[in-house]
Amino acid sequence: MNPRIEELYKIASKEQRHIIGLMSGTSLDGLDVAYCGISGFGKDTKVNVLAFETITYTDDVKNKIRKVFAKETVDFPYLSMLNEWIGMLHAGMVNDFLVKNRIERTDVDIIASHGQTVMHVPKHQHNNSDFPNATLQIGDGDHLAVHTGIITLSDFRQKHLAAGGEGAPLAVYADYLVFSKHGEDRIMLNIGGIANCTFLPGDGDVSRVFVTDTGPGNTLMDACMKHFFHQAYDMNGEKASQGKVDNGLLKILKDQDFFKLDFPKTTGPEVFNIEFVLESIKKNGAESISSEDILATLNRLSAETIAEAILAAVGHGNWHIYISGGGVYNQALVRNLHSLLPHCDLKRCDDLGISGDAKEAVLFAVLANETLAGHPLDFGHKQKVPGVCMGKISLPE
Repeated sequence: MNPRIEELYKIASKEQRHIIGLMSGTSLDGLDVAYCGISGFGKDTKVNVLAFETITYTDDVKNKIRKVFAKETVDFPYLSMLNEWIGMLHAGMVNDFLVKNRIERTDVDIIASHGQTVMHVPKHQHNNSDFPNATLQIGDGDHLAVHTGIITLSDFRQKHLAAGGEGAPLAVYADYLVFSKHGEDRIMLNIGGIANCTFLPGDGDVSRVFVTDTGPGNTLMDACMKHFFHQAYDMNGEKASQGKVDNGLLKILKDQDFFKLDFPKTTGPEVFNIEFVLESIKKNGAESISSEDILATLNRLSAETIAEAILAAVGHGNWHIYISGGGVYNQALVRNLHSLLPHCDLKRCDDLGISGDAKEAVLFAVLANETLAGHPLDFGHKQKVPGVCMGKISLPE
């Protein structure tokens, strides 16, 4: 038997596995690295985040990714090289993380790597009857495994696609295993570049679990901050707070086809980008609108589409909503959500014992744990939420 296969078997048989989850989102902020101790599997999963860090991307890294990020036309040789380079970059970041946190390489059983999304095109978006749903994450798992010396699971979204899903959102799997609570109906709301929500019924009935993307979270606001203010994001929602919502522009923005699709659904910056905003402004005949008013309108767009998705998908109720992702720091956005969901209890994911900043990296550690030690979750064969184990396995040598 290959010694690494034997090692993998022993890891899967452990009472507790130490897994590093890696996540880099569409905001391109950096690499989230979560070192987790995970025991059990399925509904008996217990997660302890032992160390966490977001390693910020330099401007050079961001610019390298932006050359292919959500672009219809790319330099194919460059994309091929970037795939390998991102894998090596993330490997170096993991190695630095281990040194900084005094973690021995032998104390890490598995790396679970999401990779860097550069294209997300579900069928409802590409409208090509010859092709299925598609998504692409780069950052080759073999390069991670070889350059860290640690067995790596990666490319999680492809199994989801192969089983009939859209490759996203994957949060439902870990949300259900880690955050469900008997007697409390919960909604896990992640406001990253794109916002998504997971409904977790208090009766634990997995067939009632629901997940969907809602539309833009921070992506349009971030794009406009870069375009108009040459800043990465609207800190605390300050620019949005200085403006007024333009209802005409808001109506045009909400007329986008994505918002008319049935749930569940997914989307990305391929749809919601600066070009979409500028075209909407032009359609509204509001070229003289102030940049602050644009930010206020986009902030309201994110809040309204999140609230409307929650109400349409799971109905009115006194839900306990736990927010994670960068949007939790946008005070204007949180105020808007409070006004739109007055009967809901809005809290941070941190209140459940796992940092909202670390949540998505922890998600992939949990997905890897399920692939190694668990079983496919049965969500009642819901459309776009297949019961699968995900992740390709890369050996260090």
